[in-house]
Amino acid sequence: MNSRERVLAALEHRETDRTAVDFSGHRSSGIAAIAYPKLRKYLGLSHKPIRVYDVIQQLAIVDEDVLDRFGIDTIELGRGFALDEKSWSPWTLPDGTECFVPAWTRLEREEGRWVIRSKSGRVLAHMPDGALYFEQTYFPFLNEDDLNAIGATLEECMWTAVASPPGPIDNEALCEGARQLRKNTDRAIIGLFGGNLFEIGQFLYRNDQFMMMLAGEPQRAHQFLDKLVEIHLANLERFLGAVGEHIDIILFGDDLGMQTGAMISPAMYCEFFKARHKLLWNRAKELADVKVMLHCCGGVRELLGHLIEAGIDAINPVQISCSGMNASELKAEFGRELTFWGGGCDTREVLPNSTPEQVAKHVKEQVEILKKDGGFVFQQVHNILANVTAENIVAMFDALNA
Repeated sequence: MNSRERVLAALEHRETDRTAVDFSGHRSSGIAAIAYPKLRKYLGLSHKPIRVYDVIQQLAIVDEDVLDRFGIDTIELGRGFALDEKSWSPWTLPDGTECFVPAWTRLEREEGRWVIRSKSGRVLAHMPDGALYFEQTYFPFLNEDDLNAIGATLEECMWTAVASPPGPIDNEALCEGARQLRKNTDRAIIGLFGGNLFEIGQFLYRNDQFMMMLAGEPQRAHQFLDKLVEIHLANLERFLGAVGEHIDIILFGDDLGMQTGAMISPAMYCEFFKARHKLLWNRAKELADVKVMLHCCGGVRELLGHLIEAGIDAINPVQISCSGMNASELKAEFGRELTFWGGGCDTREVLPNSTPEQVAKHVKEQVEILKKDGGFVFQQVHNILANVTAENIVAMFDALNA
């Protein structure tokens, strides 16, 4: 059973020869760029340039030798394009490590901080000295919105402005890069699409303002979301038209949870988001032979039934430290209908603060619960952060095959 077959079997709740494993297959299963060279050194691997493909979260591209060492079964579609040397510019991480960042990212140094600028020159985000990540500082619709200009406005939003090179998508180049990646790997390929609804509202209006709009101006909220869905559907047609035959999983995103539970009630989810999610996810499956995964952080147990009805095949990251997210209970209640892509190792407390032996024990316990009857892909709950030791990272992955 090769990696692609293993992941697809897990998604179809079939028996696999071993647990399928994701590491850096998408932007929430990766590793902080500060931690990555330390991991390579600990493994005795040769020095390689550190490429920070996600500047906001400071995530490194994980090289093939590391993927091979840990038996990783996934790869992100961007790897078909990311290693072109012309696409990178030199930079320095907060700890002084030299690295490279995407050439189109407009990083500038100001007194006491780094900033990211939009194409128009506006400061979208900053990383003050002493911080390890960028945070959003500008919300385009905070004071006044224009529902007829959402598409252009996304170019002035931190998350969407720096995710990919500016300018129109070259569908031919996108297709060729995807085709070549498919030809050269048997790993399951994850295409990052996004299609966020709840979160785009937060990105544009700011969290508090968007929540107040949902509660107090429902008609305006529906108008905004209808316009947003139109944009997502058009982008989905273009994206899957170019890469659909070459990818296995399409990743959508909408963080609906927090540490203590869902950010919105099931009633509000059903009123504003369920039908729209269903439209997007079903359209993806009509356009290509893909599985739909939703990246959704936090305690979302009370929403899982609705998300399943809307059409997801897998949920990530399965944040087991949150209220209501006990792995045994989730598996018993939803395991027949849903693949749990994550939950394999708690990244909030266990991975950064435990001994390697404690990490290994925790991983074995989680895997034993979640792998039963298929429907499980191992991933640490979220990205491996900068303070996690190489010893604990190795203990986590090695515990899978011990």
